[in-house]
Amino acid sequence: MRVVIDGSALTVDEVVAVALGEADVVVGEGLDERMAPARALVQRVLDNDETVYGITTGFGALANTRVGVDRASDLQYDLLRSHAAGVGDLLDRETVRAMLLCRARTLAQGYSGVRPEIVRYLIAMLDNDILPAVPTQGSVGASGDLAPFAHLALPVIGEGFVLSDDGPVPSLPVLREHGIEPLELQPKEGLSLLNGTEGMLAQGCLAVHRARLLVDADDAACALSVEALMGSVRPFEQRIHDLRPHPGQARSARHIRKLLEGSRISASHHDDFTHKVQDAYSLRCAPQVHGAVRDTIAYATDVFNRELGAVVDNPIVFAQEGDVVSGGNFHGQPLAFAMDFLAIAVTELGSISERRTDRMLDPDRSSGLTPFLATTPGVSSGYMITQYTAAAIVAENRVLSHPASVESIPTSGLQEDHVSMGWGAARKLDVVLTNTARVIAVELMCAAQGVEQRDLEPAPGTGKVRDVVRSVCPPLVEDRAPGPDIERIAGLINAGAFSKIEEDLT
Repeated sequence: MRVVIDGSALTVDEVVAVALGEADVVVGEGLDERMAPARALVQRVLDNDETVYGITTGFGALANTRVGVDRASDLQYDLLRSHAAGVGDLLDRETVRAMLLCRARTLAQGYSGVRPEIVRYLIAMLDNDILPAVPTQGSVGASGDLAPFAHLALPVIGEGFVLSDDGPVPSLPVLREHGIEPLELQPKEGLSLLNGTEGMLAQGCLAVHRARLLVDADDAACALSVEALMGSVRPFEQRIHDLRPHPGQARSARHIRKLLEGSRISASHHDDFTHKVQDAYSLRCAPQVHGAVRDTIAYATDVFNRELGAVVDNPIVFAQEGDVVSGGNFHGQPLAFAMDFLAIAVTELGSISERRTDRMLDPDRSSGLTPFLATTPGVSSGYMITQYTAAAIVAENRVLSHPASVESIPTSGLQEDHVSMGWGAARKLDVVLTNTARVIAVELMCAAQGVEQRDLEPAPGTGKVRDVVRSVCPPLVEDRAPGPDIERIAGLINAGAFSKIEEDLT
């Protein structure tokens, strides 16, 4: 797969492919011609010694401070250095790759007034996997993700640090090992390397990808739990969901139904109304809950896809009209809302999963499973404490679901008096996604154990789900520490192992 940077829009799937190293990035034809008019206008501003924000002025609260043309290039270097104020743990490699790609795309649109060399430099870093060391703390998501992007941009001038197997190392020796020399920045180029929403956008694209894998895995976990709990397949019938045409609900119902197709366990009590008249909501309403999560993912995907075709720099260079205008497209509010909504939805995905786990472990509600799925209850505790783990994580996720986007805090001497906190929304969403994979892993582990206590084999689809779990987690014969098993199953979820099962059934 190749992703072309020529100034046109990208998609979430393309960003994810590049971030995961599954696609190459190339410069498209006509890039120089597309970017030349805006660069020429910036040069005209300099030649005429005009006062234009970010070119011949300071930044933020210093916007009214005039900078002479002879210092306009120095201004760009000082900007990168002063704004690299991030602290904390470093971003993962995938997120940094996504940020480099998104930043290159924005500059290539021809509204920033920078040279094509800047775009090519960012792509060369991607191509050589030279990834800047970017701290996770420091952005309020308003004038773009300024501090993170300053750290991302410092290697362009041979400064800052890049990632290595041994931790962050100075960028210049690594660049030169690959035959890459630092660029000399020209006026406007430092500012354009910083301004924009691509930091939170990059994280949002990866979050959408991870959330899709989680909801697929939760569908699979639910189907296996239905069999383990001797539940009914009737709530997943298509005719029910045709009457409430939410696309996500229909998708999850179809997925669960397909996994349960041919289940001898369900068939064994299909008409036994003495067995159970109705299943609990965590089973019966799974398509409605999982489906709402799918629809939230779809909403966020639409927001991010729009942003991947947007101009988010400031000031914007309108070459055709011949002027440079300071606006606010760098404000991250649309992305912050979407990521807060995603965090709420994914939290609920874990919440309903934990309820099914609790039901399987409770001897009074598990339809005959051994207490806590132990082989020798009393002597053995089985999976009792795994529900504690899931409950603790769900509680943590509920705290993290408080929206960051309502927590504006003024910056830059009240020049930037309302901010989106979109970066913060992205960072806590990352934790919620990681947490929820573990909650679903607990359900999958318990459901695999529970279905094996039944006298009949599971359906072909749920049998595959059980087999994937068993590839990293053997049956519980006697008590052992379940933590490593949970982490291994969560790893399978994040790798998409449960998303591939439905494809194998078609």
